Amino acid sequence: MKELRIGMLGFGTVARGVAGLLHRNQTQIEERCGVTLKLIRIATRTPDKAKGMAGLDAVRVDTDCESLTQDANLDCVVELIGGFDPAEKLVTMALNHGKHVVTANKALIAERGMALFNTAQKNHRDFAFEAAVAGAVPIVKAIRESLAANRIESVHGILNGTCNYILTEMRERKLSFAETLAQAQEKGYAEADPSFDIDGIDAAHKLAILAAIAWGTPPDFRGIHIEGIRQITDSDITWASEMGYRIKLLAIAKRHDAGLELRVQPTLVATGTMVSQVEGVFNAVFVKSDHAGTTMYHGRGAGEYPTASAVVADLIDLARNQQAGIAGTRVSPLSVLPHNLRPLPVHGLIHLQCEYYLRLAILDRPGVLAEITAILAKHGISIDAIHQKGGATAQEAVSLVIMTHQCKEKDLQTSLGVLEHLESVQGKPVVIRIETGLS
Repeated sequence: MKELRIGMLGFGTVARGVAGLLHRNQTQIEERCGVTLKLIRIATRTPDKAKGMAGLDAVRVDTDCESLTQDANLDCVVELIGGFDPAEKLVTMALNHGKHVVTANKALIAERGMALFNTAQKNHRDFAFEAAVAGAVPIVKAIRESLAANRIESVHGILNGTCNYILTEMRERKLSFAETLAQAQEKGYAEADPSFDIDGIDAAHKLAILAAIAWGTPPDFRGIHIEGIRQITDSDITWASEMGYRIKLLAIAKRHDAGLELRVQPTLVATGTMVSQVEGVFNAVFVKSDHAGTTMYHGRGAGEYPTASAVVADLIDLARNQQAGIAGTRVSPLSVLPHNLRPLPVHGLIHLQCEYYLRLAILDRPGVLAEITAILAKHGISIDAIHQKGGATAQEAVSLVIMTHQCKEKDLQTSLGVLEHLESVQGKPVVIRIETGLS
C-alpha cells in the first residue's frame, strides 16, 4: 500500500491529537483513501512529551525543525507551532523543498497567507488549512467546494468558543465578566493571557480567511473592524435577555456592490434565531448564497480532537490526490484560480446602518433625559425604547439603556462624541449593534 510520509512541527495539544488519531483510526483511514498515513518525524521544543505515547515507537522525535522541512523521506509537513516566527519560515522552507503543507495556523494564513499560497503554487504543492477555522466544522471545504456553484452573499457566525462560553455562562449563571473569564481559564477554555480571544483577534483571523474563500480575494485582516467583549457587563446580559435578545460575539462578512463589509463585534441577536441558540464552546457558521440559500455549519470549534480531525481530513485529501496521481493543487486554496484572484475594497463602519443598544451611566437629575434625547434627535437618531431601573442620589450614576431604530453609524458616532462630554454622562457609553434578519 502506498504511504503518505508525514513530518510534524510542534507537539502541543492538537499535535498529540493528530498523532493519536492517526494511530487509532489507521485501518479506517486506509480503507477510505487506499494510502497509509505514516508519521515519520516530529520536531518540537519538548520532545519528552512524546515519550510513551502509543504509535510513536518508530517515530523520530527531536528539536531540529529546519532539518525536518528538508527531509527527503517526507512527503508532507504538518505545521502546528502557531504564530509567525518561526512558523512562516519553516512552512516556506517545506514548500520550497517539495513538501505539501497542512496547518491549523489561522494567524499565519490571515496575515501572511498570500506569500505562502504563491510559494505553494510555484512548487506545485498543496497548502491545506481546514483546521485553521472552526476546528472540526468543515466550513472551508463547504464554501470552497460544496458551494462552488453559488454566489456567496454573506457569511456570519460564532467563531470563537472562548467568548461564546463566557457570554453563555454570564447569562446562565448570572456571573460577571471577570468571574466567568477566571472560570474559563480554570477549565482550559481560555489562555492565561486571553487577549487574543476576548479582544476579537482570533475570530477576525478566521473571518479574513472565510471572506477570502467566499469571494476569491486576498485575505484582508487589517481591513476588519474588530471589537471584543471586555466591555460587556452582567447588566448588559440582563438587559438583553429582558428585551428578547442574547449577546454573541459575531463575525460578519457581507458582499456589497462597492466591496466588502467585514466586522467582528458583540451583537444583540433575537432569542428565536438559530445563532442565538449556539451556546458554550461551540462554533457555528451561516453562509447565505444565491441558489443554496442559507446553510448552517455547527460543531466544536477548538480542542485536541476536533482540530486534529480537521488536520487529518486534509492529510486524507493529500493521500487521495497522491493515489490518483495528481501533482500540485487540485482545488485552489482561495476557491478561484490564482489568476482570477481580485482584491476587493473593505469598507469601514461609516457606511453601516442598523439598530443599536446604548448603555450610558448618567447622573439622575431633572432634565438629563431630555438633554440626551435632544442630542440624539439632532443627529437623526430615532429612539425605539428607553429603559432605566432603580434610582440614585443626584451624585450617583445610574444605567440608562436606549434602543434605537435603524440609523447610520456615522450619525450615531457623532452623537456619542457629544454625549461623552456631557457633565451628566459618566464614562464612555457602551454601544452594541443589533443584527436583524439573521437565521
